[in-house]
Amino acid sequence: MEFWTQVGIQSLVAVGVAVAALFALWLVVRVIGSRIDWLTPFYLDIRPRLRFLVIAFAALISVSTVPAGGAVWWQVTAHALVVLVILSAGFLLQEVATFSVGRWIERFEDGDLNDTHTRRIATQLRFIRRIAKAIIAVLTIGLALFTFPEIRGLGAGILASAGVLSVVGGLAAQAVLGNLFAGIQLAFTDAIRVGDVVVVEGEWGTIGEITLSYVVVYVWDERRLIVPSTYFTTNPFETWTRKSPKIYGVVMVDMDWRVPVPEVRKEFHALLETTDLWDRRTADCLVTDARGGYLQIRFVASAADSTAQWNLRCLIREHMVEWVREHYPDAMPSTRVIVEQQPGRAKKS
Repeated sequence: MEFWTQVGIQSLVAVGVAVAALFALWLVVRVIGSRIDWLTPFYLDIRPRLRFLVIAFAALISVSTVPAGGAVWWQVTAHALVVLVILSAGFLLQEVATFSVGRWIERFEDGDLNDTHTRRIATQLRFIRRIAKAIIAVLTIGLALFTFPEIRGLGAGILASAGVLSVVGGLAAQAVLGNLFAGIQLAFTDAIRVGDVVVVEGEWGTIGEITLSYVVVYVWDERRLIVPSTYFTTNPFETWTRKSPKIYGVVMVDMDWRVPVPEVRKEFHALLETTDLWDRRTADCLVTDARGGYLQIRFVASAADSTAQWNLRCLIREHMVEWVREHYPDAMPSTRVIVEQQPGRAKKS
């Protein structure tokens, strides 16, 4: 009975000290939080994991300070609390890393997302955050496992056979490791960035996520294309925002030879003056081919980004086709058939 009384007293003292420490920390945050804008959101973000860690640590101290006369169940309880404290500390560090890097990401994303430097830094920071969380998780689990004497005993044997294991593991996880290194290469060589407009496997979309093993492409129709990271290091692909989001739009229209090209060109430039989709850098209307009884007219207009370019191309195509049909119907593409009567085959009366 004295044993459980001592346990109860130690637990109450430890939990009381833990609660007092958490309350004091909360008061400090309330006082200083008005001066440091990030302190209050940081505390609110880590508070659940911090409370769990403090309570687990208090329980560990309570168990460690009460002698149990070598009872096995008491030793198991103490060891379980040690593992729990290590794991909760690792989870807390993960949250700290997530919040810290997230603050930098938000700072860059508050800027101009059309700027390639901003998107490159934001992409690399996201990748660093994922790597940091993975490293902390691996180290935390490894540290928790090494609290078991049996695992420590196996350590020497594992290190002795590390050469063989690395070869076997490398062969078994070749694809996984390949995607991992490809993901690192993509993030830090500036090949692609979050927000880049790309064409992959014939699909037009935007780079939405770059993870440790795959890339998520947000397709224009709200589908999601999951592509292994190695795809972008081993296959050619189109990117429309490598240096700048500005892009040309090209529209090809077939018309009859009777079309008045100067009038078409005049109407094309008049149309561009009425829309904000055109960024006023480049505009041109040229006859690029003449074959099969048709003229091929190419309309070129520049836009600020790929979305504006797409809308501008549709506008040009719709307007010019409608204008030609309304004002010059003879200039619409047509197929001519000439029927000739052979001599000597006059019609009988």
